Amino acid sequence: MTKPRIGFIGLGLMGRAMVGCLQDAGYSLTVLGNRDRTGVEEAVARGGTEAASARALAEASDIVMLCVSTSAQVEGRIYGDDGVLAGVTDGTVVIDFGTSLPGSTQKIAADMAAKGAIYLDAPLGRTPAHAKEGKLNIMCAGDEAAYQKVKPVLDVLGENVFHLGKTGNGHTIKLINNFFAMTTAMAMSEAFAMADAAGIDRTALFDVMAAGPNRSGMMEFIRNYAVDGKIDLAFSVENGAKDVGYYGTMADDLGRDSRMSRSTVAVLEEAKGTGDGGLMIPEMVDWMTKHLGDMA
Repeated sequence: MTKPRIGFIGLGLMGRAMVGCLQDAGYSLTVLGNRDRTGVEEAVARGGTEAASARALAEASDIVMLCVSTSAQVEGRIYGDDGVLAGVTDGTVVIDFGTSLPGSTQKIAADMAAKGAIYLDAPLGRTPAHAKEGKLNIMCAGDEAAYQKVKPVLDVLGENVFHLGKTGNGHTIKLINNFFAMTTAMAMSEAFAMADAAGIDRTALFDVMAAGPNRSGMMEFIRNYAVDGKIDLAFSVENGAKDVGYYGTMADDLGRDSRMSRSTVAVLEEAKGTGDGGLMIPEMVDWMTKHLGDMA
């Protein structure tokens, strides 16, 4: 069976790893990057083609994939005379792998449907290293028939591939997941900083907390930095603030009040305000230790 032609927009660390994985599996790729051309040049050197615009990329593709950072960036690539929407045809499947606002996702899906194209939201779990090995977690939502059509491709990229129902469910679940993860991370970072202030050994604190139902992978990520200086969660404060902010917007769109996320996003935004948005989330232990004595 002939492999579908794939267009890929967004060749940052995650995107370029995914493109490499697909090329290793024998897929033909047309790519479109942004300011950093490293990923584009790597893809072209491996036999890929660079598109002149998002529209041209869509015209040359059966499946269009986007892996960019924000909903604004997604919409910037979708709309306009040179956007993806202008280039899709009946049956084109467009997949957003980013962490986007569900409301934006649903609007784009409706606009795609008007042209006979299908839009799937499929946010990712795990890291670029997992992407290179085809071991991502993929949370896909949208039209069931379209999902089944592209699942062989998703299976190349992902070890765990889920179909989660209607359009927007993937992005909704990802935002809930990231809100919970960031809230746990901020709480554990403060716990270590408070232990420091009280003269309590960090390892002693963690051993007690982890002996009960508090224990989680996120706690261990924070502990690994706090105790061993190891960063094994490469996710920035800036990205965390964006995702938890999106979670709050989603709650507002649903007519709900997210009390918990207000505290989490406030800490992350405060860290950005002190010039520390580039810190990795585990490094918030240091930030908390430094700023815990600051009084509002």
